[in-house]
Amino acid sequence: MKFKEEIKKIGIKRFIGLTVAGIINAIGVTMFLAPVNLYDSGISGTSILLSNITPEALSLSFFLIILNIPLFLYGAKRQGTAFTISAIYAVLIYSVSAWLITDILPVDVRFVSPLAGSDLLLCALFGGLISGTGSGLAIRFGGAIDGIEVMAVIFAKRLGVSVGTFVMIYNVVLYIICGIVLESWILPLYSIVAYWAALKTVDYIVEGIDRSKSALIITDSADEVCAALSEAFGCGITIINAKGYYSGTDKTVLYIVINRFQITKTKNIVQKLDPKAYITISEVADVFRFNTAKPE
Repeated sequence: MKFKEEIKKIGIKRFIGLTVAGIINAIGVTMFLAPVNLYDSGISGTSILLSNITPEALSLSFFLIILNIPLFLYGAKRQGTAFTISAIYAVLIYSVSAWLITDILPVDVRFVSPLAGSDLLLCALFGGLISGTGSGLAIRFGGAIDGIEVMAVIFAKRLGVSVGTFVMIYNVVLYIICGIVLESWILPLYSIVAYWAALKTVDYIVEGIDRSKSALIITDSADEVCAALSEAFGCGITIINAKGYYSGTDKTVLYIVINRFQITKTKNIVQKLDPKAYITISEVADVFRFNTAKPE
């Protein structure tokens, strides 16, 4: 009963998004990376390596399932049932799509990429971009395609490293093993290019291409600065009362969310009204505005 309730919570829109994510990821890996022996990151890259050094019957799809699903099930308690179901579904779509492309569809992906030929740079860049798009969409829709990220969330803190560092260490070790097995470092090095392209694409998909910026402004002319910024951008500003540690004097901190095109104008306005003001600019991954008004 609980399982059915979790399925209903996920919703059809999320399943559609995860389906698209799995298909896109499979296209990137099977049509660009795997044909020229380039390696994806994480469990996907491990699956490519194992499929290359084991009998042909043990395909990429087989290793994707037997390596990823146990990791997602292991992390179910930490990540929640809805995430685990979404992640396993995305992996199954990815695996089935990879099997269809390599074994069923009339596309020859045995030796070279059907679209980029044997050009390793093109295969690395486009394979990384496309597979990264799939991974990013999976995360965006509440799932994941690579179980190593789940393991990173669980074990990184215990090992005293960040999640990103954990994943990076895993991939570095993977590429070193690939180099030793292949007795060549050319393909592992190009695989790093694919990994970088995928990583950046995931960031753009999950956090947005044009990320917002947040500005913290410490000023003695709060009213004038607020009025000028509000008139210039038509956005809300939060006023925070603060106190200087060394001076012991009362300060006013203004918090405002702007886009990258408004940064220079913000600096100019603040500098003109208060030359002694202090400004910090930070990136904001997501901005949510919730309507708190009660329904009539």
